[in-house]
Amino acid sequence: MNNRENDDILIGKIKYTNVWPVFHHFDAKGLSRPVTMVTDVPSALNRRMLGGSLDLSPVSSFAFGYGAENLVLLPELSVSSDGPVNSILLFSRKPPEEIRNGVIALTNTSATSINLLKIIMEKAYEGKPTYWESEPVLDQMMERSDAALLIGDHAIQASWRDHGYIVTDLGEVWKQWTGYGMTFAVWAVQRTFADSHPDFLSEVLGAFAASKRQSLGNLTPLVDKAIDEIGGTREYWEHYFRNLCYDFSEQRQKGLALYFTYAHEMGLLPKEVRMDIWSENKLTRVKE
Repeated sequence: MNNRENDDILIGKIKYTNVWPVFHHFDAKGLSRPVTMVTDVPSALNRRMLGGSLDLSPVSSFAFGYGAENLVLLPELSVSSDGPVNSILLFSRKPPEEIRNGVIALTNTSATSINLLKIIMEKAYEGKPTYWESEPVLDQMMERSDAALLIGDHAIQASWRDHGYIVTDLGEVWKQWTGYGMTFAVWAVQRTFADSHPDFLSEVLGAFAASKRQSLGNLTPLVDKAIDEIGGTREYWEHYFRNLCYDFSEQRQKGLALYFTYAHEMGLLPKEVRMDIWSENKLTRVKE
């Protein structure tokens, strides 16, 4: 491991609301070993997991695919949708299939969503857009683009505005096109850490699972926090959290394997992805 801040075990935490159910009741201080939580945007956590300077973290699905040789998936945890996701949104003046060869501004915060958009535009719509990266500010992005991709809380807040753009939910497009839900983030652990700390990893998994159960059993604290920090209505946030899927079922695994296959075919990933899932001292491999 490199770039270590101290001897604590380092666990990443995504800033966005979509992971709140897994983290809200997760008490790092209650674990049997010292843990430091590292909170950042997905792209920063992805870089640290790929560089080996985090032990365990939610990562963008694409980042896992890129570093799969050194990473192991944790079971029963993901951020997925089985249709609309409500926070991975393409804003455009015309329907996306009509601008398949146009100019699209990309948020600079998530590789999974960027590459999902590329797969949809180039495989589903058979286009070849020009892409450029931008800070996630919708009005600036649209000044020189036919469409703009926003994710997470930026997408949510932009979807509430009366901007007149067509809003396309990439989770919905993927489901209609492939028949599968889309997994946007997974929980991964360094392969070396999983091998050397199986008992502690089991403890961490149990704490995440307990937080998820408690959150989904009573969304009120999360909804209150979201309204306070981001805005919106109670109805919006209750639907948002209920609509997202936090499991990692066989169907989710198959949908993610298809995403990786397309990404490899398009040259977005340098090699085929091996998806190993950790489970109490043994690994299972996802088969398509």
